[in-house]
Amino acid sequence: MEIIVTSSALAQHLATLRQHGKKIGFVPTMGALHEGHISLIQEAKSITDIVVCSIFVNPTQFNDPKDLEKYPRPIERDKALLIAAECDVLFLPEVSVMYPENDPHWEIDLGDLDKIWEGKHRPGHFQGVTQIVYKLFQLVKPDIAFFGQKDFQQVMVIQRMIDEMKLAVQLHIVPTLRDANGLALSSRNARLSARGIEKAYTLSKALRYIEQHAHEKEVHTVIEEARLMIENVTGFELEYLAICETHSLEPITKVDDEKEYVVLVAAWLEGVRLIDNMLVH
Repeated sequence: MEIIVTSSALAQHLATLRQHGKKIGFVPTMGALHEGHISLIQEAKSITDIVVCSIFVNPTQFNDPKDLEKYPRPIERDKALLIAAECDVLFLPEVSVMYPENDPHWEIDLGDLDKIWEGKHRPGHFQGVTQIVYKLFQLVKPDIAFFGQKDFQQVMVIQRMIDEMKLAVQLHIVPTLRDANGLALSSRNARLSARGIEKAYTLSKALRYIEQHAHEKEVHTVIEEARLMIENVTGFELEYLAICETHSLEPITKVDDEKEYVVLVAAWLEGVRLIDNMLVH
């Protein structure tokens, strides 16, 4: 695995590969890798020739400086996982590489996508996400970029950015990887106690309940029942829970059996903010 830390070295390395007709797959991450990230690497390896993974803890997408400070950075473990997964290139830039002096101001029209759900609770977050992903796309110039379904709203935001900026990159969404009990794998899970992990299973149970009953009950009824499942577990503080259109993420009040929807949830547990989602067919 090539480990590259500068943008010029990355551009040079990838340009050579492109000259040989190699298709480039890209997996952007903030490190603290787990099996969910590795599933993205494996998916990329199955349909592209060269897989580039970036590890960069992006300061512009954190609303709370303490959250940025606490974000785990087990870089040696991350490298070992990527080598084991046979990743081809690791791009590991410093902040000064991605945000040089006199960096132009970034603002992109995301419609309502950065005003609802995650956008509402984390103002400015998606501007920071699109800013860094755009920068990385410009450097890597991938044919296909791979993202996990777990960050569903983020994926919709990035697709909007691709459309707005007319970028020649295809977005490939990989299903959420879950543990044996259904908990979505996340770097943040490491901050939960063993008891917290047990409680966290409630989120996926509530999503599964909605997925199973959305076509047979009123939307407000099934949402209320799932909300109580979560709030009856001591320690949970629910931020939002809704059935939404998959692209606009607008909440719905009635299910159309011909359409696909997504259930979105965010909740706090033991000072850790957990998000998850599930598609409703």
